[in-house]
Amino acid sequence: MSDVIAAVSTGMCVSAIGIIRLSGDGCAAIADKVFTLNNGLSMEQATNRKQLLGQLRDKSGRVIDQCVAVYTRGPHSYTGEDTVEFHCHGSPAVLAAGLDALYRAGARPATRGEFTKRAFLNGQLGLTEAEAVIDLIEAETADAAANAAGQVGGRLQNTLTPIYNDLTDLCSHFHAVLDYPDEDIDDFRLEDYSSTLRGNAKALYALLQTYGQGRILRNGVAAAIVGKPNVGKSSLLNALAGYDRVIVTEVPGTTRDTVEEVVMLGKTRLRLIDTAGIRDTQDRIEAMGVERSKKEAENADLVLFVCDGSEALTQEDQDVIAVCADMPNAIALINKSDLGAKILPSDLPFTTVIHVCAKTGEGLSQLADVVDELFAGNTPCDGSILTNARQFDAIARAYESMLRGLQGLQLGLTPDAVLTDIECAMEAMGEVTGATVREDITARIFERFCVGK
Repeated sequence: MSDVIAAVSTGMCVSAIGIIRLSGDGCAAIADKVFTLNNGLSMEQATNRKQLLGQLRDKSGRVIDQCVAVYTRGPHSYTGEDTVEFHCHGSPAVLAAGLDALYRAGARPATRGEFTKRAFLNGQLGLTEAEAVIDLIEAETADAAANAAGQVGGRLQNTLTPIYNDLTDLCSHFHAVLDYPDEDIDDFRLEDYSSTLRGNAKALYALLQTYGQGRILRNGVAAAIVGKPNVGKSSLLNALAGYDRVIVTEVPGTTRDTVEEVVMLGKTRLRLIDTAGIRDTQDRIEAMGVERSKKEAENADLVLFVCDGSEALTQEDQDVIAVCADMPNAIALINKSDLGAKILPSDLPFTTVIHVCAKTGEGLSQLADVVDELFAGNTPCDGSILTNARQFDAIARAYESMLRGLQGLQLGLTPDAVLTDIECAMEAMGEVTGATVREDITARIFERFCVGK
C-alpha cells in the first residue's frame, strides 16, 4: 500500500465545496506539484491538520481554484497513512481538472472503498466499523443513520469480541493441556465451560433476532397495495407519495404492472408497491399483471387491502381477501369514505380496519400510527441492531455451530469433537469481526463502497 491514491470524496456534482483526497506515503510531495501554498512553504513543511490557503493548478500549470489544503500525517488520519485533502469550490470541472493533475503527478485512481479498506488494513477501523461506514452514507432515515453511527463507533464489534475471546480462552486451555502435559496447567474439563457456551449462544441468538427489524431499518417496509380494480389503490399511493405518481382514471384495469414509490409514513419508510387490480380477466397483459400482484403480496412485509366502501363487497373483493388471508401483517382500508359507507369493519376478516379517503387524506394519520406500531420497534437504534445480510449469515452459521457443540457436550462427546464445532463458530464470527477474514471476503465487502470513501 505504498502507492498514493487519489479520488473525489464528495461526488462529481455541483456543490458549495468539493473535496479531493490523497492517501499514501509521498502524498505531500505529489500535492506540491499541483498546489502552491500562499505562505510559501511546501506541503511537507505544513502544520499538521491545519487548513492552509493556496492555489490549485491543472495539468498545464494554470490556476483553476483558490482553495485550502489539509495535511494529516499518519498514523493519526482516517486511513492511518499520510493524507492530503483539497477543499475546493464544488465545480465538477475544477475537481476533474485537479484530479487529472494529481494523476499526472504520480497518484493513481483509488478503487471503490479503497480509503476505508486501507483504514481497516492499517488497524484504524474494525471490519464491522468499516462496513458500517457505507451504511451510514446510504442511510435514508434518522434511525438508520443512528444505528450505522453506533456500529461505526464499535457497538457490534464490542458485542462480538467478548464472545470470540471466551471461545479463544476455551480452545487455548484445551490445546495447552494437550500440548504441554507436564506443565502445571489446570485440568481441562469441558463441563466447566458449559454455562459460558450457553450464555454466548444465547447472546448470538439475541443478536440474530434483531435482523428482522434491521432489514426493515435498512431497506424499508415492502408494502403491497392490493384490491380489485378501481377501488382507489393508485389514488392511495399518490396520496401517500404527495404527488401524482400513478395514472388514475375511472376505467378499471388502468394499472397493469407494479409501480413502486418510497415514502415516509410516520416514522416508517415504506416501499409502496401499487399492483394491478386482482380479478379474472381474458386480457393476457392484464392477467400477467394480476399474477405479479399476487407474488408481490406474498413477498411483502405489509399488505394494504383496499376496497371501495361506497359499494357492497363483491366476489372479486372476497378473492383478494383470500390472497391476504395468510399474510402476517395485513391492514384493510375501506376507501372512499366521503361517498358513504356500505362496508363495515366487521364485514372484513382483518385485525385492523381503517376508513380512509385517498382524495381528502382522511384516515392516513391513523394508518401511519398503526404502521409505526407494527414496524418502528422499541429496540434502540444505537448500533445494536443487525442490518447487514452478510453479517447475519456469518453469525447464523456461528450460532448453528455453537448449538452443535452444546449438543455434543450433552451427548458426552470427547472435547476435541466438541471443539471442532466451537472453532467453526469462531471462524464464522471472524468473518464479521475481521479476526479470520479472507482476502476474497474483504474484497467483496468494499465493493459496495463508492470511489473516494
